[in-house]
Amino acid sequence: MALYIRDSEVDALAEEVRRVTKARTKTEAVRSALQAQLAAARRALPLRERLARSKAMADAMGSGDRAFDMKAYTDELWGDS
Repeated sequence: MALYIRDSEVDALAEEVRRVTKARTKTEAVRSALQAQLAAARRALPLRERLARSKAMADAMGSGDRAFDMKAYTDELWGDS
């Protein structure tokens, strides 16, 4: 769905962001600004909530192989065996 900016002040802000950031288009400038704002908002989440989200993602991946030896694996990659 398209985003239509009908507010002249918001349009002017988008144009200024485009000019200052040297974005090719207002769409690119708005996308970049929204991504930056979203990243900042996510960083502002309390640590407990961020950790809960990370744990949920890890749980969704399933349990790992408890017998896996990461040290031996990285040594092998680096040729330190």
